[in-house]
Amino acid sequence: MTIRQNGLDTVASAAALRFERSRYRDTLEKAYQEARDNLLVTNTLVADEKKHNRAGLLTGTPPKFFRAGSHYQDPWTRDASVNAWNAGSLLCPQVARNTLWAVCERQPNGRLIIQQDCNWWDKLIWVTAAWNHFATTGDEAFLVAAYEATEESLNELYATRFDREFGLFQGPSHLSDGVAGYPEPFEEPPGSNSFILTHAGSETMMTLSGNVIASNAARCAAKMAEAQSMAPDVSREWDRKADAVREAINRHLWLPEKAAYAYFMNGDAPCRGSVADFQEATGVALAVLFGIADADRAAQLVAQAKTTPFGMALVEPEIPRYSRANHISRHGRIIWPMAQGYWATAAAATGNVALFQRETEALAGLAKGSDWDFCEIYSPADGKPNGGWQSGWEWNSCNHQTWSATAFLRMIHSGLFGMRFEPAGIRFAPTLPADWGNAFLSNLFYRGRPLEVVLRGKGTQVADFRINGKPATEPLLPAVAEGPRQVEIVLS
Repeated sequence: MTIRQNGLDTVASAAALRFERSRYRDTLEKAYQEARDNLLVTNTLVADEKKHNRAGLLTGTPPKFFRAGSHYQDPWTRDASVNAWNAGSLLCPQVARNTLWAVCERQPNGRLIIQQDCNWWDKLIWVTAAWNHFATTGDEAFLVAAYEATEESLNELYATRFDREFGLFQGPSHLSDGVAGYPEPFEEPPGSNSFILTHAGSETMMTLSGNVIASNAARCAAKMAEAQSMAPDVSREWDRKADAVREAINRHLWLPEKAAYAYFMNGDAPCRGSVADFQEATGVALAVLFGIADADRAAQLVAQAKTTPFGMALVEPEIPRYSRANHISRHGRIIWPMAQGYWATAAAATGNVALFQRETEALAGLAKGSDWDFCEIYSPADGKPNGGWQSGWEWNSCNHQTWSATAFLRMIHSGLFGMRFEPAGIRFAPTLPADWGNAFLSNLFYRGRPLEVVLRGKGTQVADFRINGKPATEPLLPAVAEGPRQVEIVLS
């Protein structure tokens, strides 16, 4: 379909979700449609070549990209990566590709690197998104350039932001770039600068989410090297680095007496080596999704996770100073849908159907309650848009936040239908709650060809898997399959 938006003709994918049971048509089905259009219409813009093409790799006439949201006109590294990874690389590969390149630049020597800014800990999620983009599209030219940017960026961060004593990367958490996301010793007097790096000790903290992402970045670098048939020693060295960070996470941030991960470790004296005992939603969910936690530990983490009536909060429990002040912390016990998207798919990955269903229905409910706006942040008390408290004032919850919409798309593509993108094709590991009944995903395009997925039954166990009516030996749709394809999966 073509929709007129801001004077531009924007071609949006007609991908559609349908449930056999009609009661989900104005909730889950509608949420999927609105999230799709949030990404592909509302938040797809024409790029400014001077500002966004510093890598010289944008394509299209004119080139387009996904912005971060209605209040964020440019593609921040973190947002660009998350939106491409969550859904963009499947639903609109060329725009996703442009969005990833829009947050890269050329160094004086001509080599690519992820854009240089003060939020260095944001960079490495780009590597996960880049590998997923190649695995989804099979774009080999993209892979070659993405490996160059990955190698340059990882080497830079190992040289400048790696604590060799603890074997962990320094820097704030994946989402919390504001001081409201952190307990003592990070202070927040009224009127202070909200940016976490202006507070002493923040540069050297070592967070769960930041290190889980760093470990997976090294793992993705190994996969990139192998996919290009580089010398085996190259991929082995990246795998070694990924394993070393994984081991350091489990040695320093795992709390055996609580069977949980700490939020972060302090890096500055006198608190150096001490940990903050909070549940960091993004860190724990990504530890499950990236295999930092083994299967038994992952299932336990998901099963014992603390949540709210309206979905998974970013940090549990609330940062103490906000509990005393009767304010909701902007980066504490408050709901960022992006984190919900991670949590729902982590629940699905561990076979926790109930939690997957709860988080997915919760996000659909939040979106519906805000007139399908997919806002940036919601209150855990009443489910209404709420930007939280930070640095002495109440912040706004920005509307049309792209990663809030792509979080829901992630829940459907990666959770419900269980799509796992590999260079060889799509591997399916669905999670279908019994209440939802049979589900249908249509009008998708995978590697340029139509794809429909039919899901029947309930649960997570694949009892039958067929491609165009023919039984397959494993739940994998080969990337090389020709013509229109229908995948039918029966669960038991």
